[in-house]
Amino acid sequence: MKKLQKLILVSLVSISAVSWIMSVNQPDMMSIMISYNPVLIGLFTASWTAGMAAMMFPAIVPMVLLYNKLLTNEQSLSSVETLQSKFSRFKMILFVGMYLLVWALTGVGLLLVWSVPMNYVIMSSEANNTGIIFGGILIISGIYQFTSLKNKCIGYCESPLSFFMRRWSNGVMGAIKMGAFHGLYCLGCCWPYFLIMVSLGWMSVTWMALFAAIIFGEKIWSRGIWIARSVGIILILLGILSSLGVVTIYDNMTEMNLNAAEKMVM
Repeated sequence: MKKLQKLILVSLVSISAVSWIMSVNQPDMMSIMISYNPVLIGLFTASWTAGMAAMMFPAIVPMVLLYNKLLTNEQSLSSVETLQSKFSRFKMILFVGMYLLVWALTGVGLLLVWSVPMNYVIMSSEANNTGIIFGGILIISGIYQFTSLKNKCIGYCESPLSFFMRRWSNGVMGAIKMGAFHGLYCLGCCWPYFLIMVSLGWMSVTWMALFAAIIFGEKIWSRGIWIARSVGIILILLGILSSLGVVTIYDNMTEMNLNAAEKMVM
């Protein structure tokens, strides 16, 4: 592994480690996801983006290292190597930055379009209905793990070469486009996990670590789709049990936050 590749690897792992530390000390996210307060939205966005860097950066290491290798090959064809080297680093930053931007916007979208309205629905529903709502979310998330779209997206995520063969584009705009496409494929692969985290209030570091491990396994292992399908079966079963009232899938802290939010509304 070349010096620059080692630097990229260390940078991604270091950012992920710092983001995990920030996530440990983050405020209670469930208490934030109950209103359209601009300050709380900003706090959520910062915490969410840090969480995404913590969870996703280890899994995108192969993609970033291959992109660096392709840029290095492109650089070797240039007569102005110093300038080209700086330009390549800039494109690398744009690629990773656009990837993270896709996830940051996804978090804001989940908060504004899904989480806040859903919390009001849950607060106005009876306990039995809440179990059905949460169970439905789990069942839908589990079924998605078996769809062709999931299979297509995970294929591009676990095979960086296939991704670049299909989506390669030169220049600054190319880096932006490819970073955005990579973020979208990753979103198509992993959105059920984050929908669950936001919908069910599973935003603790413990749940983040569990889903991060699942995502890492899906992307790094050549047969990651089997991990996805195994998780899908578990989600469907949990969803059915929740809908039937056999299990309660939200923890005590989530319940206390929902009760506090209900008091705020009243």
